[in-house]
Amino acid sequence: MSVARIPFVVLVPEISGSRDTYGGGDEYVVLEGHHLKPETASDTVIVFMHPIGGGAYLPMVRALAAAGHHVVYCNSRYRGVDSALIMEKVVQDLGACVTHVKERLGYAKVVLAGWSGGGSLSLYYQRQAEHPTVTHTPAGDPFDLASLGLVPADAIMLMAAHVSRHQTMTEWLDASILDERDPSVRDPELDLYDPANPNQPPYTAEFLERYAAAQIARNRRITAWVKAKLAALRAAGRPDEEFAFVVHGTMADPRWLDPSVDPNDRQPGVCYLGDPRTVNMSPVALARFTTLRSWLSQWSYDDAYGDGPRCAAGVTVPALVIGNTADDACTPSHTRRLYAAFTVADKTLHEIKGANHYYLGPDQRDHLAEAVAVTSGWLRERGFAPRTTA
Repeated sequence: MSVARIPFVVLVPEISGSRDTYGGGDEYVVLEGHHLKPETASDTVIVFMHPIGGGAYLPMVRALAAAGHHVVYCNSRYRGVDSALIMEKVVQDLGACVTHVKERLGYAKVVLAGWSGGGSLSLYYQRQAEHPTVTHTPAGDPFDLASLGLVPADAIMLMAAHVSRHQTMTEWLDASILDERDPSVRDPELDLYDPANPNQPPYTAEFLERYAAAQIARNRRITAWVKAKLAALRAAGRPDEEFAFVVHGTMADPRWLDPSVDPNDRQPGVCYLGDPRTVNMSPVALARFTTLRSWLSQWSYDDAYGDGPRCAAGVTVPALVIGNTADDACTPSHTRRLYAAFTVADKTLHEIKGANHYYLGPDQRDHLAEAVAVTSGWLRERGFAPRTTA
């Protein structure tokens, strides 16, 4: 089926009083979007957004359009760079995109599609659109989501999604690092990549419990430092200033080395970014470069608002959750935690045997086809299917 890919932009008012991205004038930021429009006619559009974007050419995005669904992939203002990302601003961006597809593109119904980190974003958005409660960011800066008039979507689909950025990063955090200023200072019994560590796969339940507790404790130590730094800036009469810092060691999840932990069909010793030992200290890992306010908004275990399961509990629209059983980024516990959190009666769970995170590779074509078929059937049963003729 022929599919037109139509680029578009959305101007979003900068309401925070401070800028943390390039692009746009003093009063606006610019979002870049892709409108995938097949030959079929439809009053429904599937909207994708990820906090840092970059998924407009994902196999699932293209395959849904090729199957006749109208699809929009909209990048947030933080396209490719999350060092200063504020989740509340990303919710604003998603709201601007939803308004655009309804008012400018003419769609009557919107289905949110949350891929990977877009899952918790979509849930955070939908929860605030249905019942807005957030008036400030976790750092205490004014940001009233209720004033934005967020338009609720008509349904939500979670695809290869994790529970949240802050919980996921904490589960990947290197628990052995004891000094944030010097990551070489480590607890050798918690260093997953030290061959001299007596704790080796398969890990004992006692070790895993100790390791998880140390991960949470490290997150909370960083958060305590962040809050103290912000308080010091405010006490010094510099309340609008920021401070950038580095978080070392954020890809040290025991699951990457021990396939018996949260088991699925993934290959042990690798993660979705490659060799986890290398990625653990590389510049591309989660939260490597961040700021005080961004840490609290997207990475703080206790403070960030964009928590998938917590938001899912308040969502009232139909929900589809698709998990991939060879996923080396979002493992089965995340899929099932998200599904279990929905309280709406119309919820569906489907797991695709052998599918990896992105459906990339010649052996993934059948898995992608299954995902599209499941999604298409679910949409059709709820009145969101495209018409067969234009």
